Amino acid sequence: MPKNSMSVGEKIKSLRIEKRMSPADLAGQSGIVEADLAKVEGNELAPPLGMIINLAKVLAVPVGDLFGDSGDSPFCIVRSDDGAAVSRFSSNAKSCGYTYQGLGQQKRNRQMEPFLVTLNPNEGKEVLANEHIGEEFIYVLEGKVEVSLLDHKDILSPGDSIYYDSNVPHIISCHGEQPAKILAVIYAREEMVIL
Repeated sequence: MPKNSMSVGEKIKSLRIEKRMSPADLAGQSGIVEADLAKVEGNELAPPLGMIINLAKVLAVPVGDLFGDSGDSPFCIVRSDDGAAVSRFSSNAKSCGYTYQGLGQQKRNRQMEPFLVTLNPNEGKEVLANEHIGEEFIYVLEGKVEVSLLDHKDILSPGDSIYYDSNVPHIISCHGEQPAKILAVIYAREEMVIL
């Protein structure tokens, strides 16, 4: 993480304080357990994307702002070796089972959030369903991905994709012993776009 950049947790805490919200208020309005919010703000937990979207909605900021990606350009190019595109989490933070790299920073007024996501093998951890406003498109690049939507489960392989409403409880996780890599594009709908 660059020295002068705020971590995602620090940014969330700063915005919460700026908006004069208690941790209990933000946790309650975003549907997050208060103890998890404390871990996110303390850089002990790298939250799943759904949690970040819910926090951004309650804080009334674009999702990218939480990553320090407030865009000011009509386009965005991310080079394959652009380390600055990696999401800003403490290296000590407990992972939610995956890591992600934002691919849309610097694009102003964006209505989609594209990410390159690496899903790690589960290692016996319980994975909880996620739900938030919007739609998601997932394209598998490497490995195998297990998808659970309501009572439907499926395994996706490289070249497979899925497109779904994000308000449907969903779990996207690594299937097998090897990490998987996906392109995830989240459309948070107009309610999430703060121009």
